[in-house]
Amino acid sequence: MTDPATTPDQPFTHLDSAGRARMVDVTAKIPTVREASATGFVRCSAAVIEALRSGTAPKGDVLAVARVAGIQGAKRTAEILPLAHVIGVHGVTVDLDVRDDGVFVAATVRTADRTGVEMEALTAVAVAALAVVDMVKGMDKTTVIENVQITAKSGGRSGDWNRPADA
Repeated sequence: MTDPATTPDQPFTHLDSAGRARMVDVTAKIPTVREASATGFVRCSAAVIEALRSGTAPKGDVLAVARVAGIQGAKRTAEILPLAHVIGVHGVTVDLDVRDDGVFVAATVRTADRTGVEMEALTAVAVAALAVVDMVKGMDKTTVIENVQITAKSGGRSGDWNRPADA
């Protein structure tokens, strides 16, 4: 389906003909199953890694809090991104893996709706990563979030996509 507001002279879908921001109208689109995955990394000190592995972080179970925060972030994406559509988020997984130099965060979001869930997957990863930082900042103020990115998407008009290994 071609958005009637998008023409070769006006290629930006989120701007009207006067250049003002607008939400793309997806009313006429048929709901389809869609999925998107994203990843990110929270780089932190050896002391934080030890606390995560031993379960001795002062604020409690960092990974459990981050997992729930990521799920909540996916569900609330439209509230924080002004042009994102309110969609039914039907499934969210957030996985955290403690590695020697930080915490790898991966999220997958699923829906059966009119628009994709890439922003929801990115938000899940970003919010989970922020929760890790919040939970360990007293132990390591140099903790940093890196490489939050879409890794795959499926469904919708543009079909399936997977991030190339070298990208």
